[in-house]
Amino acid sequence: MSGAVLFIQKDLKISDTQVEVLTGILNLYSLVGSFAAGRTSDWIGRRYTIVFASAIFFAGALLMGFAPNYALLMLGRFVAGIGVGYALMIAPVYTAEVSPASSRGFLTSFPEVFINTGILIGYISNYAFSHLPLNLGWRFMLGVGAIPSVFLAVGVLAMPESPRWLVMKGRLAEAKSVLHRTSDTAEEAELRLLDIKKAAGVPAGCTDDFFAPAKRQRGGESVWKELFLRPTPPVRRILVTALGIHFFQQASGIDSVVLYSPRVFQKAGITDKNKLLGTTVAVGFVKTLFILVATFLLDRVGRRPLLLSSTGGMVASLAGLGIGLTVIGHSAGGTVPWAVGLSIASILAYVAFFSIGLGPITWVYTSEIFPLRLRALGCAVGVALNRCTSGVITMTFISLYKAITIGGSFFLYAGIATAAWVFFFTYLPETRGRMLEDTGKLFGIMDTDKDVDVCDEQPPHKSVGEEKAIQLTNNNSSSNTTTETGTNRQLPKV
Repeated sequence: MSGAVLFIQKDLKISDTQVEVLTGILNLYSLVGSFAAGRTSDWIGRRYTIVFASAIFFAGALLMGFAPNYALLMLGRFVAGIGVGYALMIAPVYTAEVSPASSRGFLTSFPEVFINTGILIGYISNYAFSHLPLNLGWRFMLGVGAIPSVFLAVGVLAMPESPRWLVMKGRLAEAKSVLHRTSDTAEEAELRLLDIKKAAGVPAGCTDDFFAPAKRQRGGESVWKELFLRPTPPVRRILVTALGIHFFQQASGIDSVVLYSPRVFQKAGITDKNKLLGTTVAVGFVKTLFILVATFLLDRVGRRPLLLSSTGGMVASLAGLGIGLTVIGHSAGGTVPWAVGLSIASILAYVAFFSIGLGPITWVYTSEIFPLRLRALGCAVGVALNRCTSGVITMTFISLYKAITIGGSFFLYAGIATAAWVFFFTYLPETRGRMLEDTGKLFGIMDTDKDVDVCDEQPPHKSVGEEKAIQLTNNNSSSNTTTETGTNRQLPKV
């Protein structure tokens, strides 16, 4: 949209306010999808929810591509926004639930990798289609987004369903099969199955291929109550942590840079349209490159060190961008080469620091910390806040920089990023290397829930793999809390 909006404004003759609304409204529309995705994914499964999201986004992209006027263009943004909300919630949840602990950070960051790849392709297509007639170029820029949706919908049908969702639905045999396909060893698969059973309230001795889930597992109202109305202190800490990281990811201004990069570069002194679109391609390239670097560091360095260093770098680069743009704004028509260079370098540094830490870790971290029964709803609420914050930021950016100057806008974002660093340092423990069912212990969740009797009979005999898994669980129960240095430090009360 960042490049297309230059041509949309000229073709449809819309105002700056309409540009703000058109650019940012998709994030608010996506609230519908993100809230609905939690219940949908618990109902039809994680995999088919992704297919459903792809179909919605396909329809939205076609509507935008064929829109003859501003009203129908907004309708296309509405439909596409619902699909975006679904996808942003379900993709990291599905990936985290399928992945083994040893590579979960690497794999769960892939949705962010492909988001950035899509942004880069969008920048490139903007540049390519900019040479078409005015009334066709922007329509191709937006309509081409329908193509990846088809590949996603077809590709995900060849993937396995989430084993954790299968256990929640009483389909143990299928869950066991998926775990054996996605684990490094048979013993690891059995250990993961035992942990999932424990989290879902299924007795460890239950070996039925299928059982009817108990009411506690099926009820959606109790999940809302447990998460919002009567949360325990550990659940409250988890919720505050998830909402905080989602809020700061967007409040620190990333979408203002990504969606309005041509305007920012214009303010930095670049006026030629081809050069503007070329510099946005550079932004997309840097963003994609550093998100790829992050995928290899998440499971080696850990979430917390990457997050803190990323946010610190964002503060410095936003301050540099604010200085550069302020100097250019006070140059009285003359060019200030060093300030132009500082502004461009700061933008590239900002997207690099964001992409190596805060960008992917937001999705990885929130998909890891919620207990199984709360994960879908918890992640949906986090995505909803993420999209709402992004919508406010993108729909007010032009008005903001007109009110306090564009340099002042980025100084404001630098202040927000500073607050984010303090929040992350205070509230976020390390989760690297832990089973999903173990991360709750970092926030004070203990194994106090009793098993729910959901099997008609519990055969006394266990497989060799299950016996070894139980033995491994018992041997490691005391050492799990010290897997990572500093992960069991005292968390503040919320």
